[in-house]
Amino acid sequence: MRISEAAARSGLKVDTIRYYEAEGLIPNVTRGPDGQRRFSPENVDWLTLLYWLRETGMPMKVMQRFAALYAQGDETIPDRKAILIDHARLLAKRRDDLDRCNDILTRKLEIYEAYLK
Repeated sequence: MRISEAAARSGLKVDTIRYYEAEGLIPNVTRGPDGQRRFSPENVDWLTLLYWLRETGMPMKVMQRFAALYAQGDETIPDRKAILIDHARLLAKRRDDLDRCNDILTRKLEIYEAYLK
C-alpha cells in the first residue's frame, strides 16, 4: 500500500512516517518501480505500534533503540520486552500522578461549589 493509506491505517501523518523512516525506525519498507514506498501489512502494524509508543510519551531515543533491536531479529526479544516493561512502569507512575492531580482538582471544585452556594 502507498504511504497515504499506511498513514490512514496507522494514525500517523505522512510527514511523520517519512521522518520515522529517515530516523531508522521503520525497517523493510520496499519501493515500487516508480520509486514510491510500498508498505506491507506488517509495516502498518509496526507504524501503529510506533504511533502508540509515541502517544504514550516514549522518547525518540528509546524508540530508536527499540527499532534497532527489532531489526536485529528475535534474539533481541528479551531486550525489547525490557524496554516495554520499563515504559509500562513509567506509564503507571504517570497514571498515578494524573489520578492525584484529578483528586486535587475535584476537591478544589467542591470547595468552590460550596463557596458559591
